Amino acid sequence: MQVWLNGEFVDHDSASVPVFDAGFQHGVGLFETMSARNGRVFRAEAHMHRLIESARELLLSDRLREAPLIEAVHHVVQRNDLEAARVRLTVTGGNLNRLQSKGEGQVDPAVLIVAQPPTVYPPAFFADGVTTIIADGRDNPFDPMAGHKTLNYWPRIHALQNAASKKAGEAIRFTVSNHLAGGSVSNIFLVKDGELHTPIARGEEVKQAIASSVLPGITRAAIIELAESMNIDTVKRLLDINDLLAADEVFLTNSSWGVLPVVGVEREKIAEGEVGELTHQLRAAWLALVDQETSLASD
Repeated sequence: MQVWLNGEFVDHDSASVPVFDAGFQHGVGLFETMSARNGRVFRAEAHMHRLIESARELLLSDRLREAPLIEAVHHVVQRNDLEAARVRLTVTGGNLNRLQSKGEGQVDPAVLIVAQPPTVYPPAFFADGVTTIIADGRDNPFDPMAGHKTLNYWPRIHALQNAASKKAGEAIRFTVSNHLAGGSVSNIFLVKDGELHTPIARGEEVKQAIASSVLPGITRAAIIELAESMNIDTVKRLLDINDLLAADEVFLTNSSWGVLPVVGVEREKIAEGEVGELTHQLRAAWLALVDQETSLASD
């Protein structure tokens, strides 16, 4: 497998970064996980826009450019001859020694792009849904890194490991104010009386409101678009545990699994403990949308 590292293709087993790289030393960096179908990445532009805006806002780098990154991502997929892929783009703060020796505010970031065959999930995940647990940690909207896809993922991976040990598919996170945030690696939607309800994401807050700690997911945005095309209203608002447990349907979204139905939280069933009809419809619509957009892009 060949990966793209700082502008060059190298074999994955020989790719390396300096020991003083800010990502290795301090976990300084951002990443995007993308899905490719038909040899093309779904909504690469949206992923790159989110990455670049986060890099600027968090003072990681102002030197990233959308078009070259998109081109590189697609080159990696093609170089590895993958029709379907899970693509990860990682950007770190670069070599700290160079920063100290040059005395500059920024150095060129380190950029790594890896494309692998997509993760294969059991069909039962989508046909029958998964159960979830409540994560022990809490998201803090006063953390300036919250709502960005940073490399500091240990708390979320730890929560996922805890969920797996209990045979659950995800760990649901709440904020320090006990408002629903989402899954550890996903956004969340509730269905209630035919409407979609989802937590307010970063960038969607009303003026002078506390910043949201929720990542504005790319798949989340696609689902909201699909719902609108199906004349289904989406309400973005503060939600709590009572809203979650009283929902008619619950599902999670991310780039890897698309739409993942949830049928239980801890020991509580969601509705009748079965995957809801709207969840089925939106998953089918998302699969069709990904196939359509990537097919058009590859023509």
